Amino acid sequence: MRNWLKEIRSNRVKTQSEVADAAEISRSYYTKIELGLKTPTVEVAKKIANALDFDWTIFFEDECSFKEQKQLA
Repeated sequence: MRNWLKEIRSNRVKTQSEVADAAEISRSYYTKIELGLKTPTVEVAKKIANALDFDWTIFFEDECSFKEQKQLA
């Protein structure tokens, strides 16, 4: 699970639907990204980061994507 993403979203007082709408993706896709089940494309990562005001590259750091996905397996 991408706890950092959920925490940022919660701190910005946004729902998953609001972030998904701002990023022009479905809420279900956003939910899978937040749960660590999907890794967003660069384009989607940039849109989510823009909606929540953080650096999009964090999605592609080892401790925030690959390791989290391994923990779910």
